[in-house]
Amino acid sequence: MELRDIEIFLVLAEELHFGRTAERLRVSQARVSQAVKKQERRIGALLFERTSRTVRLTEVGRQLRGDLQPVYMGLHDSLERARLAARGITGRLRVGMMPFNLVDVHFYWKAFRSRHPQWELQIRQLTYEDPFGRLRAGEMDVMVLWLPLEEPDLTVGPVLCTDSRILAVTADHELAGRTSARLEMLADFRHAMAPGFPDYWEDRYLPFHTPGGRTIERLETVTNADDLINLVGMGEIIHGFPSHVTRYWGMPNIHWIPIPDLPSLPYGLVWRTESENEPIRALADTVRELGPLRF
Repeated sequence: MELRDIEIFLVLAEELHFGRTAERLRVSQARVSQAVKKQERRIGALLFERTSRTVRLTEVGRQLRGDLQPVYMGLHDSLERARLAARGITGRLRVGMMPFNLVDVHFYWKAFRSRHPQWELQIRQLTYEDPFGRLRAGEMDVMVLWLPLEEPDLTVGPVLCTDSRILAVTADHELAGRTSARLEMLADFRHAMAPGFPDYWEDRYLPFHTPGGRTIERLETVTNADDLINLVGMGEIIHGFPSHVTRYWGMPNIHWIPIPDLPSLPYGLVWRTESENEPIRALADTVRELGPLRF
């Protein structure tokens, strides 16, 4: 089986949709179908059950996926290491960002790259869905997350920045004319949060109760920033953000209101303890030496 055909099979096994698979791999749907049929002929059994509405793995398909996944990842990693070695790069450090202030903290990445040209540094924006899971699965080496974090298998490193809090409301919202908002007011309106966050960690971002004991209800779930700000813009929710977002979201239909009694959020480096290595320690040392930002 050719490497590209393995990739097509594994992506289709994940997406269970020919169109999304083709789009993700930047090939035609005909190419996806051709690759699957080719392997089904070679194996002598269907790998997917297809109807006009659904695509499902067969038992043979599930077995093949389980066998091929580690083989493909090993081959992919070997080829990638060879590609990097040809450029004089001996390793890669993948950093996932929960905050939006990529530009604000760029000087950390610039300093690291200058000091350690032998390691490739990748910076990626995270969705809100299961951020710890991506660390634990080895998809990311380090993450920038709000603190405190109390996960026994994760190490919390130095703080990059600390950000005050603001409330986002639509321009015609009843709070839009205010110069500040109190935490107690948040119980009067709808909010949204991502699913699956540990309660203590979510509470640090948006408390479950006001100082007066009223519940701050989450009535919508979101997994990415675009959906979140769109819900605010449509007037369906209000949402408390770190203040740096105002430098990246210039939207005429959104008003930003300081929340003075909602504690500032520190963002720090976090990594899986058992995966700590020389590049991770070097990045942490760089951040410590340069010191934290405060907004």
